[in-house]
Amino acid sequence: MKPPISLPTSSVARNALVAIAVVAAGAAVYWLRDILTPLAMAIFLLIMIDGVKRFIEARTRIPQRFAGAAALILIVLLFFASIAVIVNGAAGFFDEATGVTSRIGPRIDQILVDGGRILGIETVPTAAELMTQLDIRSYLADAALQAQGVLTGAFFVMIYLAFLLASQSGFRRKIVGMFPDRTARGEALEVFQRVRGGVEGYLWVQTVTGAMICAAAWLLMRAVGLQNAEFWTFVIFIVGFIPVLGGAVAGLAPPLFALVQFETYWQAAVLLIGLQTILFISGNLIQPRMQGDNQNIDPVVVLLALAFWGKIWGVVGMFLSTPLAVMAMAILAEFKGSRWMAILLSGDGEPYADEEGEAKPVRRRVNPPQAKAD
Repeated sequence: MKPPISLPTSSVARNALVAIAVVAAGAAVYWLRDILTPLAMAIFLLIMIDGVKRFIEARTRIPQRFAGAAALILIVLLFFASIAVIVNGAAGFFDEATGVTSRIGPRIDQILVDGGRILGIETVPTAAELMTQLDIRSYLADAALQAQGVLTGAFFVMIYLAFLLASQSGFRRKIVGMFPDRTARGEALEVFQRVRGGVEGYLWVQTVTGAMICAAAWLLMRAVGLQNAEFWTFVIFIVGFIPVLGGAVAGLAPPLFALVQFETYWQAAVLLIGLQTILFISGNLIQPRMQGDNQNIDPVVVLLALAFWGKIWGVVGMFLSTPLAVMAMAILAEFKGSRWMAILLSGDGEPYADEEGEAKPVRRRVNPPQAKAD
């Protein structure tokens, strides 16, 4: 019988401490989720603003002192424009002028009858009978609480973002105070650059591929005559930032609503097949080429991160699951005691730093254009 692998006592103790620290950190982010969720979203927006600022500095003629203000105004306008699109799109779908609201009940009854015929069921329940078995009041109450939570969370996100922007000017002085030694300070800045580059690369790839998917999906929905095609296009773009679940929503939601809008089924079938084809081409051909090794994350880790952060922080955690995994891998790779965890998180077993703590040779990555660091 092969003897077990022996590890030095120091390594066992170090790994045990790392595991305990991870469990304690997970418990902390769960207990403090009401505070940390808007803070994490604000930091995410701050990284977006900083990336847009550097893009403006490098690619436009706007003076450098105004680039930050221009980036902030752009992100805020996009934020409010997103809210307007969602509200107007949802209101337009349930508008009486469209006739969709009045057709929901009879159309569902017809779908149930047709499905029963295919399955050989003679008597099928009606939509009204199914609705009586559901506790509508509880669902409406939950929806109201969720809407209230979104509004409250957005308010606190804006507050956190304002204070983060105000404290950003003193960040460099804090780094100098925390790391008086020039070498240590340079290493800390390198870690920050890797974390920022990973998050910005993720945003860049998801934005570009999402725009491609939305353009093709909009043309397809317009071709079959789906109402509120712009609203569904925006929904597809937003949910594209959620791994796994986003693709399912983008590929199934428009066909399901097409079943309600149209009297025939071929429109929903065309949307289902077309959207699944678009998502398959993007997810298997376009997106991997653009990502390169920018998100050097194991697919299983992406799925586990989605489940973990979704359980702890809800929908916001789902949106931030992949960026948080990228940040965790970049940070864990810098310390010998936690490097083994970064290796497990990585897709190819090579996290961002080598065993001696030196930065490994930079490979070609597809990141948004950035200005040179000062």
